[in-house]
Amino acid sequence: MTDTPWQGDASSLVDAFRAGERSPVEELEASLAAIETSDLNAFSHLDPEWAHRAAEHADVTKPFGGVPTGIKQLEPVQGWPHTEASLVFADRVAEYTAVNVQRLLEKGGVTPVGQTTASEFGGLNVSVTKINGVTHNPWRHGHTVGGSSTGSAAAVAGGLVSIASGGDGGGSIRIPAGYTGLLGMKGTFGRIPRSPKAYMRPNTVVLGCLARSVRDAARYYDVCAGPDTADPSSLPTHPSFEAGLESHDLAGLRVAIIPAFSGVELEPGVEENLVEHAEAMIDATGMKRVEVPLELPSLAAQWMMGNMATLLPDLAEHWPQCAPLLTDEIALGLFLSKTLYNLDTAAKAEVQRIEADEAMAEAFRHCDLIVSATNPGPAFNAEWSTSSPEPPPVKFIKGSAIGRGVLRGLLGGVRLATAAAPGLPNAMIDIANRRFPDFVAMGGLTMLANLYGNPAVSIPAGTVNGLPVGMQVMAPHHHDALLLDVARSVEVNNPWPLVAPGVAAPATPASA
Repeated sequence: MTDTPWQGDASSLVDAFRAGERSPVEELEASLAAIETSDLNAFSHLDPEWAHRAAEHADVTKPFGGVPTGIKQLEPVQGWPHTEASLVFADRVAEYTAVNVQRLLEKGGVTPVGQTTASEFGGLNVSVTKINGVTHNPWRHGHTVGGSSTGSAAAVAGGLVSIASGGDGGGSIRIPAGYTGLLGMKGTFGRIPRSPKAYMRPNTVVLGCLARSVRDAARYYDVCAGPDTADPSSLPTHPSFEAGLESHDLAGLRVAIIPAFSGVELEPGVEENLVEHAEAMIDATGMKRVEVPLELPSLAAQWMMGNMATLLPDLAEHWPQCAPLLTDEIALGLFLSKTLYNLDTAAKAEVQRIEADEAMAEAFRHCDLIVSATNPGPAFNAEWSTSSPEPPPVKFIKGSAIGRGVLRGLLGGVRLATAAAPGLPNAMIDIANRRFPDFVAMGGLTMLANLYGNPAVSIPAGTVNGLPVGMQVMAPHHHDALLLDVARSVEVNNPWPLVAPGVAAPATPASA
């Protein structure tokens, strides 16, 4: 009888199934028992009946045959709740299954345990919502997991399941991976189809997983990637990411270490730790460090407001009456965007995106890889919406009916003023960028790769103040396989814990 869930990676669990050393049914029961007693709050919905049927008929010859797997709350699964982590849709049930999840079930052969918690509509990089409550970091209870792939990271790092799906529109795989010591791969835009109902703006969202090993991430891409006619942005099928592991000669690759950019400030100890791990990677592989300037505009505010365009049709007739049900930050963001986002704001956002694209293109003419921190610091208080306490004006607006009334009055005045001065919103956004950098720059180090569309991976890079931090490595478009090999080199030369300390001792190495 299996007492605890598998603490190695998912690929090695499949090996154990095939060798008759573990049973898919017993493994599922161990996962369900661990979830039941866990205080992480990593799952929002469980489906034991379906999971047991899948485990009983598991085909262990498939890539993830029989592996208990978490599905991110934002990814629809027919018959499961489709809340998008919001009270607005607390009673909605999905009428279809996302293509990537269907591939994971059919081609991958996973055992679907249930839904992992997410931030509301994927809009925040924190692990607290009104519908889910607080999801905790398995490295330290009371600290954030990040978001929006919140519960997926907590479940995998917390030893509940060995792999879980995720999505990344501005860092939502890499941010929680960095906070929980996991491997977080964001592929080139379009690598895994987003269909059905794939929005064509802002063209930043990619799908993937939270993984304990590079091999798991590569295998996940082999299962889920490839074109789908309902997503015009989806890319052609790659021969095999897993089979291609360790096939690249990394020696001589030019690496630019740029700890932070776009005005993001790192917390004490992060830069020193990052440089140490990046230089160790360079030394172990024969790469070459180069100096490359990277001057970028602050993209956060205009980018976030533009993203609200896809939320409004989702809320449809529920807005604005549903505002009290929404996370305060989401409601505030919608009100601000409705007021401040006009043709002038959109124009500036497009200019900034082009500037960022050209800056990245120029940087990659002089280097092959760019290394930065994944997050400005280690995990912060789980109940905070930013990495530091909110400034008094923001707390006043969010925390009281009077504050929200004052804000609506101010926004009404701004709408009237904007008719005469269309450039006013941009000026206000610039002021907000300077006054409240934590509030508008969440994901400031990760969103660049979403806007540019290039692949980026967060690799575990030790700890700061006893909590894990990530090393983000970016490569030019379509060099996903190269990034996996870069991550693999770190995995071999500087292995990371597969689960958070204190969860359980790893049962097996990540991969042979």
